[in-house]
Amino acid sequence: MSLEPEAESVESEAVGDDVEALATQLGEAITETAVYQEFRERKAAVEADEKAQAQIQEFEQTREEYMMARETGQATKEDLRTLQQAQEELHSIPVMREFLQAQNDLELRLQALNEHISEPLGVDFGEKAGGCCQD
Repeated sequence: MSLEPEAESVESEAVGDDVEALATQLGEAITETAVYQEFRERKAAVEADEKAQAQIQEFEQTREEYMMARETGQATKEDLRTLQQAQEELHSIPVMREFLQAQNDLELRLQALNEHISEPLGVDFGEKAGGCCQD
């Protein structure tokens, strides 16, 4: 009776645990980066800003109305323009603009990290997460 397959299984399990621990450490390290901290601060600022919150609610209401009209085939180009205008007004608020920039900066940083992780694997898991069977 050979112990090799069992030993190999235990070793694979240990490597799997190590990879998961490294992933957790990576997530924790990301939360300590300046770009993530900036994102959290800008998000909190938007959440605390009454004007921004009112504009967000207005935009969401307009978007919901547009989506319902679109589903029923009743959406017009004017409805789309109204939605786009509501979005532009929302994005023109300084606190919202700063939040969107911080969000974009974080997304770019995460994309760069994804590339570093994916490179040795030869697979872009971030891209594959969007669906299966992409060429």
